[in-house]
Amino acid sequence: MAEKRVLELALATPGVDAAGNPARLPLVVETPRTAEPELDTDHMLINIGPQHPATHGVLRLVVELDGEVVVRVIPHIGYLHSGFEKLGEYRHYNQIIPLTDRTDYLSAPANNVAFALAAEQLMGIEITERCTVLRVIACELSRIISHLVWAGTTAIDIGAFTVFLWMFQERERAYNLIEEWTGARLTTSLTRVGGLMADVPDGWTGRLKEWCAKFPKTLDEVDRMLLRNGIWLGRTQDVGVMTAAEAIDYSLSGPMLRASGVAFDVRKDHPYLDYDSYDFEVPVGQHGDVYDRYLVRMEEMRQSVRILEQALARLPDGPINAADARVILPPKRRLMSDMESMIHHFKQVMEGVPAPAGEVYVPVENPKGELGTYLVSDGTAKPVRWRIRPPSFLNIAALPKMAEGHLLSDLIAINASVDIVMGEIDR
Repeated sequence: MAEKRVLELALATPGVDAAGNPARLPLVVETPRTAEPELDTDHMLINIGPQHPATHGVLRLVVELDGEVVVRVIPHIGYLHSGFEKLGEYRHYNQIIPLTDRTDYLSAPANNVAFALAAEQLMGIEITERCTVLRVIACELSRIISHLVWAGTTAIDIGAFTVFLWMFQERERAYNLIEEWTGARLTTSLTRVGGLMADVPDGWTGRLKEWCAKFPKTLDEVDRMLLRNGIWLGRTQDVGVMTAAEAIDYSLSGPMLRASGVAFDVRKDHPYLDYDSYDFEVPVGQHGDVYDRYLVRMEEMRQSVRILEQALARLPDGPINAADARVILPPKRRLMSDMESMIHHFKQVMEGVPAPAGEVYVPVENPKGELGTYLVSDGTAKPVRWRIRPPSFLNIAALPKMAEGHLLSDLIAINASVDIVMGEIDR
């Protein structure tokens, strides 16, 4: 018989601990009865996916079960393989940006920024102050949008349908802002090497400020529904635990790592885009379970709002693109009347922008963890090698460890807590 775990006082409202965090409900473990020899059965293999809503993409999980207890999980990937990294070897640097949209397609602007930073470091390009702040805004909006999708889909996996509706309503409002800026909602292609594809329209910063003022109220409402909910606590506490040492050994990053008690954030430890000048906290969990991953991501959204408000307050006037005719396309109004501008336009579009020979690795703190971009140049306009360090790929490797010994229903919650995107895994 599978181990039966019963929540003590499941419907009671728990208090808070000394740090002010919700108290964790104690678990009473009932020792399973010894099965009669004649009732012993063989282990069973089942497939979850690759076409299953709870796998969050074309992921196939081959699960070995002893009754309802998970003995082993084997993730099978590769069903969405698109060859992004190989495609990048045949494209100019700016032509690669639309490919970055489609890796982690829930945080396309942040992916665009990550690649542009690597290409600019390789080429020795300095971006403008306004571009720097606008890229911070793009990254933090991406973080919120990605976490909203995670919270909504995880809640619906566990049965909290109302949370799904609330989160996706806020996501639509955020996407409306993204659409005003870029003309697209999902795949934005926001950046260019040396700048951005467009500046924000008139009145946009005011609308973002209004959204930042209202959005935390939704997070508070979700917390009121879930934070001390007996069913939510029973499905998430002490489920899928990863200790700090285990999280480091598995090379986890992002909320998965911080929920296990490791306060590592690329924005703090290896600052980029002047993140070291922003005032924000790095949320850290204590138990490394599904519940702590929920707490960490919810607090990260609040911290992202803090960063957005600071970015809006410091957003300077000025150009969004570097004053470098080698890498920035000339304005269209000059293209048809100035011969030099036409030459620059032709050379950039037809020949691309050559990068000095060398290599560079640039990490950024994406919503799912550390996204690294590795570029190798041989002096031409196309990289010899484009390699991505995808956080989803490394995080999903810990799934067998987290699921072992849990019930089959717990596996769904654990897999959801990892927050994977298959486009990033099957790159």
